[in-house]
Amino acid sequence: MTFRALIVEDDSSWQQILNEILADHGLEVDLATDFNEAVTALKERPHRLAVVDLSLSPNDHNNYDGLRVLDNIRKLDPNCRAILLTGFATVELAVTALTDYGAFTFLRKESFQRSQFREIVNRILVSAPQAETSKPAQAPAFSSRDALYAPVKLAPKVLIVDDDAGWRSILEDLLSEAGFQPSTSSSFGEALASLRREKFSLAVVDLSLKEVSANSAPDEQNLTGYQLLKIAQENHIPTIVVSGLSEPEEIQRIYKEHGISAYIEKQTFNRATFKRILAETKTDVETVDELSVLTDREREVLDLLAQGLTNKEIAEQLFITTNTVKRHLKAVFEKLDVHTRSAATAKVAGDIKYKSPLRD
Repeated sequence: MTFRALIVEDDSSWQQILNEILADHGLEVDLATDFNEAVTALKERPHRLAVVDLSLSPNDHNNYDGLRVLDNIRKLDPNCRAILLTGFATVELAVTALTDYGAFTFLRKESFQRSQFREIVNRILVSAPQAETSKPAQAPAFSSRDALYAPVKLAPKVLIVDDDAGWRSILEDLLSEAGFQPSTSSSFGEALASLRREKFSLAVVDLSLKEVSANSAPDEQNLTGYQLLKIAQENHIPTIVVSGLSEPEEIQRIYKEHGISAYIEKQTFNRATFKRILAETKTDVETVDELSVLTDREREVLDLLAQGLTNKEIAEQLFITTNTVKRHLKAVFEKLDVHTRSAATAKVAGDIKYKSPLRD
């Protein structure tokens, strides 16, 4: 079966570059130069992926028709994965494209690399179509309730974000040796896309991700790394910073404001020290990951239990019956392999201790 790709770009030079790469992957390519042509192409036939320029007007830098195209891809061609290509997108625009408009990732024209683009296309082509992945997985048949909740020991996933290929390779090797499942990203866009698609137990982040123009100020060049720290903190992902920044005051501020687990300077990087930090982190992460087997409702019930509420009080707060509370607690006890309310509460206490930025 031959897949189709859609290029939405008003610049003929970029059309040629993208067309050449996509054709090399065996894709049949449709071209559109504006919003209306893109919508027509989406209505005519399905596409496996689309590459969309943010601005589809050469004389208007405030033109964001590319976002409108992304919105129509979601509605008209839900199996299509979209790559946003832009020459001037801010971090805020990138976040909007990825979170609100469902883009797979975004790339900047000024730092475009054919090898990186080919890798992204490969990842899209080998992944399941989006509509298929959104379908709930069919529950496997189990012979007993104990088998249903039998714990599966998986290595914690860690996201590595560094724009230097050498450092990515070093960190990936060390994390693999420490028993983690590493996933690498070289840019803010790639990292944010990974965070949308997967659940990570740890992030290792470089602060200076060179994704802006050479004329940008140093603070601006560090912006994307800091933005990732904020996103990781909001999503309760423990983070280790590995960076070239060495100012004591700034490092202290990062610890205080972003609650990171550790800060390692690249200039004095020591493999043994990094391995020790990983060993300590992995123990904490595996403890926290125990709670990931719970559903959102089960976690709500457990949190209220940890606050000392009775079954009746939990039921009143969540607007459910006491029998439903008992059913959720039974599932919680079985999944966490505990037998008492105090033992279940202890699991939550360990989770809170780990997430606190003030922990030792």
